[in-house]
Amino acid sequence: MAYDPSYAQYIDHTVLKADTTRETLLRFCNEAKQYGFASVCVNPCNIAFVAEQLKGSGVKTAAVVGFPLGANKSAVKAAEAREAIADGADEIDMVINIGALKDGRLDYVREDIRAVVEASHPQAIVKAIIEESALTPEEIAIAARLVMEAGADFVKTSTGFGSGGATEEGVRIIRSVVGDRCRIKAATGINNRAICDAFLKLGVTRFGTSKGIRIVEDREA
Repeated sequence: MAYDPSYAQYIDHTVLKADTTRETLLRFCNEAKQYGFASVCVNPCNIAFVAEQLKGSGVKTAAVVGFPLGANKSAVKAAEAREAIADGADEIDMVINIGALKDGRLDYVREDIRAVVEASHPQAIVKAIIEESALTPEEIAIAARLVMEAGADFVKTSTGFGSGGATEEGVRIIRSVVGDRCRIKAATGINNRAICDAFLKLGVTRFGTSKGIRIVEDREA
């Protein structure tokens, strides 16, 4: 297959490693502008730098919140979201409280997500990360419902720091719960067009990956 720029619109060009330098951030920003990716997704300390690099390009700045464990208090997550937006973030990728979900403390999980949504809207959209690999199929369905009820814009499958990433089964469960009321972002393990195509058919509209160039150019490495 030939170069196909249409894939770029779905890709959050993601750079979240602890050893990320400004040189690496600048490269990711330049790549995102060159290929027309949806966003560059970064850790909070890098938001202002990335937002400045992307200014006027049409590429969004996405920031992670409560990352990667989701175990901060709700007030801390909300404050982190507000700070991220003040620094220039257009999109917030927050991690839900996974332990509380597994405890069955569903009201807490819903309100934890809602706190970030209220801190972010209308300035930034919110993608709530459920860490699919840590959940049973039943818990995936519950998490998707809570994300939707809390008013988040996306259910996101994974942080990239868990034991696994997005699966077709997990996305099917999420879609069966949220329908068209919430969008879906598949993350982790999104490495080629075949994977993208399978998820696009299931209704995914955003991918979290550092392999966006490989996907757009349809190459293996």
